Amino acid sequence: MNKEDFFIKQISNSKYNGDDGAFIDGYVYSMDAFFEDVHFKKEWIEKGFMSLKQIAYKSMLVNISDAVAMNARPKYALITVAIPNSYKEDDLKELSSGFKKACKDFDLEIIGGDTIENKKLDISITIISKTTKPIYRSGVGLGDYICYTGKLGSSKKDLNELLAGKKIKKSSKFIKPELKSEFFYEASKYVNSAMDISDGLFLDLEKLSKASNIGFEFFKTIKDDIGTSGEEYEILFACSQKNLKKIEDIAKKHNTKINIFAKAVKGSYQSSFSNHHFKD
Repeated sequence: MNKEDFFIKQISNSKYNGDDGAFIDGYVYSMDAFFEDVHFKKEWIEKGFMSLKQIAYKSMLVNISDAVAMNARPKYALITVAIPNSYKEDDLKELSSGFKKACKDFDLEIIGGDTIENKKLDISITIISKTTKPIYRSGVGLGDYICYTGKLGSSKKDLNELLAGKKIKKSSKFIKPELKSEFFYEASKYVNSAMDISDGLFLDLEKLSKASNIGFEFFKTIKDDIGTSGEEYEILFACSQKNLKKIEDIAKKHNTKINIFAKAVKGSYQSSFSNHHFKD
């Protein structure tokens, strides 16, 4: 059973569910959690593998990624932080510096939220973004090319290194996702459907398949370590064949790699890998 889908259906049947964010009256509302022992480990901080600034910055970027995938520009953020009682002033300053850097880099403003005391560091963020042309998961048309930006696989590799107690490069995408925002904003007029790759390509393709009621004809075999690498935050998108050249030209302008790996066909697609959000 997909517990995530089951639970969402119990609490809401809103027509706005099902995308990286909810588009309402010109704004996109998106929200993600970033919790200790789920998305990062306390030991990583203690060993210097990740700083509190990097954790705060990444927690913002994974939320901003949802807005980008819907062709929306972030404007405001609401942040809830559960703070361990052991944190000192210097820890709080370092944590806050990560949030402030993300706001500066992506031109958004923190307008509120909440703070509570907790045994672990838990962060929950809502991003409010603006767009005149939202891009949904449901827009894939038959014959569309299915593509993704960048390279996949390094986030899973680096996560495994961290879990094994090994240090990784500070430039790792697992520490600092590389959002392809400016490429995507310019290319968006030629894109029919999109989402960010957060749960891994295979699982996110299943979501795209369900939303657009289509299947995929793959041009090549995708290795498991590529298709199951989560927290990549590359953009998975569909475009008509006639617009591919225009998107490739824009990608070249922004030094962004484009991978064309499948075509939309009649049918459906289901990943053979289980959803990692809930483990039986």
